This record gives sequence, structure tokens and C-alpha cells, in this order.
Amino acid sequence: MNADKIYLVGFMAAGKTSVARALGRRLGWRVEDVDELIEARERQPIAEIFSSRGEPYFRSLEREIVRELLPPRHLVVATGGGTFVDPESRLAINQDGASVWLDVPLATLVARLPPDNRRPLASDRRQLETLYAVRQLAYQQARLRIDAARASVDEIVERILDLLGY
Repeated sequence: MNADKIYLVGFMAAGKTSVARALGRRLGWRVEDVDELIEARERQPIAEIFSSRGEPYFRSLEREIVRELLPPRHLVVATGGGTFVDPESRLAINQDGASVWLDVPLATLVARLPPDNRRPLASDRRQLETLYAVRQLAYQQARLRIDAARASVDEIVERILDLLGY
């Protein structure tokens, strides 16, 4: 599978942004981060968007950003943890480029999450476990899956490049 655009999908703290930046450097491609684009557009952190406008508003922003990222080629996109769960965004991503799921076990993700409430959906452990289980079903629809639990960013980049034939 060879693609001129790569979308990284997976749960929060899976390493999508770090891997996207390293992959972009390696390929010489532009890198975009859906969460960063939303924060820049709204001029506030995601946690504040969630608390002031709600999750449905945030998800509508995600869909809008995904649509805006469809035309450019030679692009690596780090999606938000919930972006690929949205059916409209998932369809657009899978039709537009190579979707790569960075699969990391929940226990590893929890250890990576900062305890600073920047992740509004991670504040309750039981809710987080449910969210993880639900999102796994969507992530399984990605074109490629990478076991990213114990691999370094560089190892993950190499695996992606190998699977895509670069």
C-alpha cells in the first residue's frame, strides 16, 4: 500500500503527534495535528472548548478540520483520539489516505496521561475504560495497525514506512 497522505489514529496519549512529526521529517512531508488546528482556530485549549461549548461542538470542529485537510497531498495528519470514531470523518480519512492505528494498551496510556485535566475525557477511570473499549471498535477499521506499546517513535516510523512500501 502506497499513499501520498497518512492519517495516524488511536486513543489519547498513543503518540500520534510525536510519530506524525517524526514521520513527516522522514518523508519530507508537511505535518498537521487536528487538535492543534482546533485550538488555534478557537484560541483556547481543548479542555476549555469541551467545558464551554460541549463535546458535540468539538466533534463538529474535528469534522470541519478533516474536510479542510482532504485536498493537500504529501501530508501526515495526527488526528484527535475521537476523530476516527466519527463515521463521517472515518470514511473521509479511509478514502483519502492511509489510516494507521497506533495501538497501545489502556494501562500504558493511563500511565502516559498527565494528571492536569488537559484531557477532559480522561478524568474518570471507569469512563475512560468504557471510552477505550468503544473506540477500539472504530480504530480496528483503520487500514493498518501498528503495535505501538513498547516501540520507540523511530521504530514506529520504520514500521509504518515498511508497511506502506516507502
